[in-house]
Amino acid sequence: MQGVQAPIIPRIGELVRAYPGTISLGQGIVHYPPPETACDALRDFFEDPQRHQYQHELGLPQLRACIESKLENENAIDGDRFALMVTAGGNMAFLTVLLAICDAGDEVILVRPWFFNHEMAVRSVGALPVVVSTREDYQLDLDAIRRAVGPRTRAIVTVSPNNPTGAVYLEEDLRAVNALCEERGLFHISDEVYEYFVFEGARHFSPASIPGAETHTIAIHSLSKAYGFASWRVGYMVFPKILLESIKKIQDTNIICVPVISQHAAIEVLGAGRQWVQERMKGIASVRRRALDALLRLDGQVIVPRTQGAFYFFVRICEGGDSLHLAEFLIREHGVAVIPGVAFGVEEGCYLRIGYGAVDGAAMDEGMRRLGAGLADPRRP
Repeated sequence: MQGVQAPIIPRIGELVRAYPGTISLGQGIVHYPPPETACDALRDFFEDPQRHQYQHELGLPQLRACIESKLENENAIDGDRFALMVTAGGNMAFLTVLLAICDAGDEVILVRPWFFNHEMAVRSVGALPVVVSTREDYQLDLDAIRRAVGPRTRAIVTVSPNNPTGAVYLEEDLRAVNALCEERGLFHISDEVYEYFVFEGARHFSPASIPGAETHTIAIHSLSKAYGFASWRVGYMVFPKILLESIKKIQDTNIICVPVISQHAAIEVLGAGRQWVQERMKGIASVRRRALDALLRLDGQVIVPRTQGAFYFFVRICEGGDSLHLAEFLIREHGVAVIPGVAFGVEEGCYLRIGYGAVDGAAMDEGMRRLGAGLADPRRP
């Protein structure tokens, strides 16, 4: 564990609390709460004694039925071809998969910039991350991924829409990665927790929908982002049935079952449906446009690759120094929080992740004003 990086979000969070009034463009959450029906569903929860007992490790049957319907209708995934498990969020799903497929010293291919919790999880199970950089537009470099496959490779991880870059990977590239995994006997771990967050005509694609993908594909989803459900810790994954017994052992050892009260609320959350999310996406899209316009006005100070998903921009600071020192400086001296690129494995150059999901338009405008002032400050690192 000494080789695992310290989590960056709590570190930035501590600084934000130490400097009241800081506008946070750091944490990856939305600003709105979950559907009211989720709370309504819990009013009689405590009256049934059965609900206070352990439940099935794979998840409540009613919730699993909702998930199967969603996967079929929205992702074109045939649930009968896969095993399905409800998890305590997407991070738990990812760690559970690694415990099931990796021995110490095995390798997992991560695409840089990678999601920091993925890299932390790989090291936590004693496996080794093999890092492949994206192209300049943050799309997949398929040739580099092929070259990275070695005798101890167990999986290739893709995150689309991507955290931290916001890139929505091309369907043909995801199909190519999936085919490579099938050819080489690897698992394709597809993290899709930002699936609803696509803009400017981009379209999310689920590799688990590919015919034959059920032998080697693991798709991870979450209710945390789209439904404002982060603290309830409910996600789910589909995975090859050959892994079922191993994953059930891990689930039973780790958490037994996802908290039942959260699962009951999740049934109502999913019942609100994609349309409920789309109504709230209008506000996020508006804030996104304001953030992008503000970044483009910083021409000469910031390079902004145009991406179409999640709720992040991953920007390069021209003539920037250490990204962590810069992030700390921006909080202390200018009252705006962002996440340093070094947390995502980018050590060359100075990169910052700027999030726009957790703030309204006015807060974004002020946050970007403070960011511009900080970048223009001659004292900055």
